[in-house]
Amino acid sequence: MKKEDKILLVIDSAVNIVIGIILLCFPLGIGDYLRLPNSDNNFYPTLLGALIFGIGIALFIEYKYSDNGKRGLGIEGAIIINLIASSVLIIFLVFGNLNISPLGSAILWFVGILVFAIGLFEYFRKNIFGKE
Repeated sequence: MKKEDKILLVIDSAVNIVIGIILLCFPLGIGDYLRLPNSDNNFYPTLLGALIFGIGIALFIEYKYSDNGKRGLGIEGAIIINLIASSVLIIFLVFGNLNISPLGSAILWFVGILVFAIGLFEYFRKNIFGKE
């Protein structure tokens, strides 16, 4: 795997792991602290956190062990996940009438734009600049 692809995987992995840990801590009040939208229960935010955390670990496995034949989640999968998830988040922020604080809104916009930018960068790196 090219060095540039490994750098993208480790950055993407780190972002997903951090977001996953934050969502996994949702039952501990992290959502209230960050002024994020409330949920009737902690089931879905926690489940989403576990999913995103798992994606982050899969990306890390791809980064760390792909040269040894072990596979996690390749760059193509990361591109799709990043672009779809961030697009849905941004659509919610634009059209969802979310009743959240300016801090919560800023955090969600930051996450949405960051993940979308990572996905676009990975896409252009892989599909335009990364021609084998």
